[in-house]
Amino acid sequence: MEKLSLRELSEGLKARKFSSVELTQFFLDRLEKYNLSINAFISIDKDKSLAMASRSDSIIKEGKQDYLTGVPIAQKDIFCAEGWKTTCGSKMLDNFISPYDATVIRKFNEISAVNLGKTNMDEFAMGSSNETSYYGNVKNPWNIKNVPGGSSGGSAAAVAAMLAPAATATDTGGSIRQPASLCGLTGLKPTYGLVSRYGMIAFASSLDQAGPMCHSAEDCAAMLNVMSGHDSKDSTSIEREKENYLNGIKDPIKGLKIGIPKEFFSEGLDPDVEKIIEQGINEYKKLGAEIVDISLPNNHLSIPVYYVIAPAEASSNLSRYDGVRYGYRTKEYDDLMDMYCKTREEGFGDEVKRRIMIGTYVLSAGYYDAYYLKAQKIRRLISEDFSKAFKKCDVILGPSAPSVAFPIGDKKEDPLKMYMQDVYTISTNLAGLPGLSMPAGLINNLPVGMQLIGNYFSEAKLLNIANVFQMNTDWHRLSPKGFE
Repeated sequence: MEKLSLRELSEGLKARKFSSVELTQFFLDRLEKYNLSINAFISIDKDKSLAMASRSDSIIKEGKQDYLTGVPIAQKDIFCAEGWKTTCGSKMLDNFISPYDATVIRKFNEISAVNLGKTNMDEFAMGSSNETSYYGNVKNPWNIKNVPGGSSGGSAAAVAAMLAPAATATDTGGSIRQPASLCGLTGLKPTYGLVSRYGMIAFASSLDQAGPMCHSAEDCAAMLNVMSGHDSKDSTSIEREKENYLNGIKDPIKGLKIGIPKEFFSEGLDPDVEKIIEQGINEYKKLGAEIVDISLPNNHLSIPVYYVIAPAEASSNLSRYDGVRYGYRTKEYDDLMDMYCKTREEGFGDEVKRRIMIGTYVLSAGYYDAYYLKAQKIRRLISEDFSKAFKKCDVILGPSAPSVAFPIGDKKEDPLKMYMQDVYTISTNLAGLPGLSMPAGLINNLPVGMQLIGNYFSEAKLLNIANVFQMNTDWHRLSPKGFE
């Protein structure tokens, strides 16, 4: 059952080939067998999951089944879930049991999907390798000596190892697409505002966006059907007519114009990764797509701009963790200020502290104009580059990450090298555009991801383009050895 698609699981439940309780128990058994080796989950509650599955079976019996009713879904531990420990991968929230559901969680509950557990992640979503979690490194199922990518590395590893059929994730600068690339999955970062951020623990409010991580584009479409939609509780949520992303997913793509930005194929890209992306481009040519050369001249500024704006917003968002209202509090302190300082010193990890300090610095009175304001102006130029590009093409294609999964510890002591892992993904977050990564090949038995970037609210088109590629290739069907 571990290799069945979401559609096949849904059809199996409807035909009573297996029950939701049986399906959930099957994945819980796989978790017990394999999770220790990859550390993909932070919280597992068998009783809660099986109780949800039992309710799902009752709904299916009544003939009220939705597409994902009764299907176990892994939830990134950045989403608040009532009654579940919700940590965001941090010691600061190690004792936090959420009193309410994030909108994303509520939407899955409303269709009676099963919460299989909360997945590991970089602390407060800050990282590109899942090495900053308070709960330890997540390991890549394709090679457990390597990183799975981050910050959604737990979700990626869980789905890649077939410990869950699909998972939720979040993407602030590439945290869905980069781990999807390194773990051989299909991951979609939607247009900013398409999926509610209510109850999703904030890192950088103008960049964070939730999305699905699955084996295929078809599965991502089914997940996005649940996750998307306007939410009055989120002031950044876009009010627009809800789409069915499974409609038209098999439409032919003949005549499609695919833009290839020269900036994505320059110094820093592994030559073997480049060859695989070129093979992907040739596959699209065979399918009738037209290849167009484009330029994104300000893309090289994405990383410095991101690492001004994101830390600035993180500095503000994380100021609430002070030991007063909830979460971790230091045991010994002299006065209120001492409690604040010790709580934050002990509760946050090094990467989080680094970004808070950078963010506080760039927002300070003497440096706001020189750094934060200037970064926002360049952000606008990056956005305009995409607008010009989409006048020439329908979609943009390039690598998702500059290399395959690297060894654990390889870049941890050099933040700048680590930050470069998101060089092809950050610009879409700065512009608020949708992006999708899908498997396109292997190098030394490690997956390579190919990225598609679309114009605003073009998720249906991206999923269609990815699905057509997957209908003609088998890269998304491969799975790591040792978990079969």
